[in-house]
Amino acid sequence: MDNKSDNTKKPSTRISRLNVTGPEAGRVPPQAIDLEKAVLGAMMLEKNAVTDVIDILSSESFYDPKHQYIYGVIKELFGSSKPIDILTVTDQLKKNGELEAAGGAVYISQLTSRIASTAHVEFHARVISEKHIKRELIRMGSEVMREAFDDTNDVFDVLNKAEGDLFKIAENNMGRAVAVMQNVVREAIEEIEKASQNTDGISGVPTGFFELDKITAGWQKSDMIVIAARPAMGKTAFVLSMARNTAVDHNQGVAIFSLEMSSVQLVKRLIASETRLSAEKLRKGELADHEFQQLHTRIAKLSTAPIYIDDTPGISIFDLRAKCRRLKLQYDIQMVIIDYLQLMTAGGSKGQGNREQEISSISRSIKEIAKELNVPIIALSQLSRSVEQRGGDKKPVLSDLRESGAIEQDADIVSFIYRPEYYGFMQDENGNSNAGIGEIIIAKHRNGALDSVRLRFIKEYARFDNVEGYKEESNAVISSSIGANNDFDSQNSGSITLQSKMNKFDEGIDFNSDPDEDTPF
Repeated sequence: MDNKSDNTKKPSTRISRLNVTGPEAGRVPPQAIDLEKAVLGAMMLEKNAVTDVIDILSSESFYDPKHQYIYGVIKELFGSSKPIDILTVTDQLKKNGELEAAGGAVYISQLTSRIASTAHVEFHARVISEKHIKRELIRMGSEVMREAFDDTNDVFDVLNKAEGDLFKIAENNMGRAVAVMQNVVREAIEEIEKASQNTDGISGVPTGFFELDKITAGWQKSDMIVIAARPAMGKTAFVLSMARNTAVDHNQGVAIFSLEMSSVQLVKRLIASETRLSAEKLRKGELADHEFQQLHTRIAKLSTAPIYIDDTPGISIFDLRAKCRRLKLQYDIQMVIIDYLQLMTAGGSKGQGNREQEISSISRSIKEIAKELNVPIIALSQLSRSVEQRGGDKKPVLSDLRESGAIEQDADIVSFIYRPEYYGFMQDENGNSNAGIGEIIIAKHRNGALDSVRLRFIKEYARFDNVEGYKEESNAVISSSIGANNDFDSQNSGSITLQSKMNKFDEGIDFNSDPDEDTPF
């Protein structure tokens, strides 16, 4: 009688917990009670059955509360490497004080009596899992409806919570299948063959910096790349120059998450770099007529480049994951840039511990996102003050990474930006000038060599270039009689043709600013 009472009471309690409203009210939630009994019976009869379904189901996957208790004990016994049968399960339930809640010894013995074969236990388990997912979606939908009807709730909070719940359901129930060696080998061979067809030797996402691409073959998919430096070394300038090269020259989508600067500030930097106009002039708007023409002409490609900027301050790792997923789906982004890692928050993880533990969690999550989306993620990071406190050339080392050693562990590549000129070292050991030189030091490279690359740093434009410079461009048409708001395509506007000097920075020629002028970049 007690068993019968349990069978009628507890499922109804489970139904009431769903809090279904609207047209769905009165319907029985998705369930498969008979399959639940079959799976539990098979697990107590056959050891291999446990192995087949243990990573598919959780206790919450079962609709009947009695089955949740039974499966929980089976998992407990499996984790302790103890035998699993009617007797051991019953005994463990008795020890836990859950035997009556699980239906009693008679009910447990009945689970095995109706099992003829365990051949299809994995298929049955997947059906149970699907029913559980449907119930979770119904529960989530009902909660969203209830909160949406409540005018006191902020709509964006409701939306964020709904997105979080949906992500949690997907994460908990969509396990990744184990890859078969034959399939993985085939995929690896295809990538090797594709790489062999590249005449430039770049198999990943190109940076536009030739020497750097030679070492890395481009940023590789699923890699986490950490670029660290002290303040004023040019971290943002470097990744913006790289993002511009990738998006404009190679037409590959780049997502930039700027936690330090607004999107408008970032774009102003990109404009200064692209147009070779002084950032000071752009900020004050003190441009001559021909410089306005230069501005509008040179940003044409930049304005249509596949660059997507998010400037949410203090973005959480969850929001980052959600936004990266959407950007990958909508725009097929090939690279993600985070500026910078220490400004992120773990989000929703109360009692997580100190800041070092939080950074460790963020670092691990970034690596997981890179693997999930199969794109390289470049995370900027600050270095500790120990760099400047020690003597010598003050080149950074891995131990200088700030707040957590997990950054070094999780990253596939760790590189430093080092400008010897900043510390007063005007010549290197070979007697070469360090003026306007920025060095990219690769201190960790999981799949390649350790080396350093010299790049030209153009402070006026917050730009990094290859040391060898670019080829001379064609002549530029510069208007002599137009202002900021004039139509540059007007037939009445007079124009003259001047020899372009836009790319002669290696020779120290600057055609649009005072040589003594400095900028805060």
